[in-house]
Amino acid sequence: MKTGFLIKFILFVLLSTAVLITLGFILRAFDPVSSPSENATPTSAPAYLTVIIDAGHGGEDGGAVSLAGLVEKDVNLSIAHILRDMLRANDINVVMTREDDRLLYDKNVDYKGKKKKLDLDARIAIAESTPNAILVSIHMNSFTVSKYSGLQVWYSPNNAVSCELAELIQNNCHEKLQPSNSRSTKVANSTIRLLNEATCPAVLVECGFLSNPEEAAMLGTQEYRQKIAFLLFCSITEFLEQSGG
Repeated sequence: MKTGFLIKFILFVLLSTAVLITLGFILRAFDPVSSPSENATPTSAPAYLTVIIDAGHGGEDGGAVSLAGLVEKDVNLSIAHILRDMLRANDINVVMTREDDRLLYDKNVDYKGKKKKLDLDARIAIAESTPNAILVSIHMNSFTVSKYSGLQVWYSPNNAVSCELAELIQNNCHEKLQPSNSRSTKVANSTIRLLNEATCPAVLVECGFLSNPEEAAMLGTQEYRQKIAFLLFCSITEFLEQSGG
């Protein structure tokens, strides 16, 4: 066998092998069984289908009170109702922890000395039993020094998404409602039991200081309550859009 022919034969074998290997890679790339796009773990955020609105306090527990007599439980519920109507008008499912002036304890059990605990038990149970939900708890702030004012958001330590929702509300407040508000969000601890135990995305919004006469006067008006509710509405809908809800 001539040397030239042998060299050509070897080159032909090597070239054929390379073509077969390349073809194998191409076929596997289009193989529907082994396609990595189908076997990959989904990374998209869950779609939240329900907003739980929690109007803080109620009934025997009035919460903070302004110098002019404005009671926190009433302002909380008023803002909660406005927010509820805004969300439902946009086809967003809403669950209210309370619709009227009451604490959520069972009057058929021994509740003496345990009303607040039983009330929080009920609110936590609502949050935990509602699938694919986020929780927004509405409160008012108060402090011994009257100069302090401004909305501030606390978030649950049990779900990383809670911080995202809190940041949206706090940032939108600065941009749309209170330009001078430089407060930052804070993670809740055991002193805020509702957030400390909730496992769904959960935030508590201190909408303002009833201990500040000027801010309390604004919170006493329907116009300002609508502004607070609209701020929450915009932040919640933005959050739901980002998470695929």
